[in-house]
Amino acid sequence: MMNTANSVHTTVNTEVDIRKTGLDPDFWYPVARASDLKIDKAKAVSFAGKSIVLVRPKDDRVFALENKCAHRQVPLHVGAVKNNRIKCGYHGWEYDSSGQCVNIPYLRDCKNSENKVANYSVQEKYGFIFVFPGKKSAAEKVPFPKIPSALSDNYKTRYLDRRIDCHYSFMHENLMDMNHQFLHRRLMGGIKTIFLETRQGENWVETDYTFKRNTGKQPLGEKFMLGRRPANTKPKERDLMTIRTEYPYQTLKFWTAGSSDPALDLWNAYIPLDSAQRSNHTFGLMMIKRPSLGFLLDIFWPFIVWFTNGIFAEDRWICELEQQAFDHQGEDQNREIFPAIIQLRQVLTSNGVPIDK
Repeated sequence: MMNTANSVHTTVNTEVDIRKTGLDPDFWYPVARASDLKIDKAKAVSFAGKSIVLVRPKDDRVFALENKCAHRQVPLHVGAVKNNRIKCGYHGWEYDSSGQCVNIPYLRDCKNSENKVANYSVQEKYGFIFVFPGKKSAAEKVPFPKIPSALSDNYKTRYLDRRIDCHYSFMHENLMDMNHQFLHRRLMGGIKTIFLETRQGENWVETDYTFKRNTGKQPLGEKFMLGRRPANTKPKERDLMTIRTEYPYQTLKFWTAGSSDPALDLWNAYIPLDSAQRSNHTFGLMMIKRPSLGFLLDIFWPFIVWFTNGIFAEDRWICELEQQAFDHQGEDQNREIFPAIIQLRQVLTSNGVPIDK
């Protein structure tokens, strides 16, 4: 365990530009909401410039293929889904779930290796469709994300699904660094962040915080989400927030003082869209613990959505400004001093892959 609460002298590998580090494809990534893919329909999604077509045939077993016909390279998602196959919209070539071409309408036989497109391992869980965009042989060896709160009746879940035009590392840094509450002053009031401790492993880093309200009233959205927070509390009675990046995912858990289960449990994955990885699609689960009178959370849900939308919008705005600064400079020139972010950068760069130029 590493405690860096009183140190700002942690070093970072300056030879690796974090904004030029790609996300390792050998993990399970959510790429679409399950509800967005209807029976006998196809949907195009992206991972780091790689176009993938998701297909939900009549048997409801989603499959994922390289999104181009082997014939003329036309995107398969513009075709039709029929008989548990996807048919190219140009000449009608048909592909099964393995990516094999099984029918060319104007030829008797098309079963050869040249008439095949890549297929990807796929799983549907937690309301998302996950694909494994890396090496096919690694899919069964890499653990699938475990998000128990998403399966619990004790929590109500909000699905997060939005495009943000910045490198995924900005998203990790934004959530990990709770010292940016000044950005949210109009929504949150005067909040003082108290940094407690950072811990780090080979592929993870996590940081503990607590908070103190200096000015302003507790926002209604926060009150309905976390309960009424007293203005003055003793150190042992304070709330606890733990933010963890366990590559490549990120979580935030918030325990109110004295509670054993988190009042807020957040899970995020930031999926790069373009080959330069300067834009991402954030898929997440915001799980809020139901109070003893569970129906109250449903009543106050619109206030929570409004409040969190405001927070997300401000974070999106500032992260996109950071990306614009990087684009103008052509390299990362950040003067980072916060130990948690320095350690986070080490985890992201040491577990990431070079971006192909």
